[in-house]
Amino acid sequence: MAMRAAVMAAMAPRGLNRLLSTSPFNFKPPPSSNNPPEADPSPNLFVSGLSKRTTTEGLHEAFSKFGQVVDAKVVTDRVSGYSKGFGFVKYATTEEATVGKQGMHGEFLDGWVIFAEYAKPRPPVTQQQFGNPPFGSYGQR
Repeated sequence: MAMRAAVMAAMAPRGLNRLLSTSPFNFKPPPSSNNPPEADPSPNLFVSGLSKRTTTEGLHEAFSKFGQVVDAKVVTDRVSGYSKGFGFVKYATTEEATVGKQGMHGEFLDGWVIFAEYAKPRPPVTQQQFGNPPFGSYGQR
C-alpha cells in the first residue's frame, strides 16, 4: 500500500504536466474573424444591452446630452411591451452621432451597461425571402 502511494505521488506531477501540455495535434484556432467589420459612420446608432425597463423617452434623454437627437426608438416585444434589449438613436449629423457613440458606449443606463455602434443599413428585401404563399395565391384565379 505504501509502495502504491509512493508511485502515485511520483507520477502525479508528470500526469498533471501531460494534461496541461500542448496537444500532440498542434491545433491552432483560425484567426479571429468573429468580429464583423464596423458599419460606416452615419447619423443612426444601434444601441444594445438595454434594460427591460428602458423606455424610448429614457433613451432619447440619455443620448440628447451629446447632440440633437432626431429620433430614438426602443424595440419592444409586441405581447409584453417590454424592451427587447436594443434600440436605435438618430442624430441630426454624423459628427453628433460619433460624439454620442463615444460618450455612451460602455456606460450605464438604467443599471445596465449599454453598447453603441453605427447602425448597419437594412439589406433590400427580395421576393425570394417571402417564398410562395402556403395555400396558393390568395384571391387570384
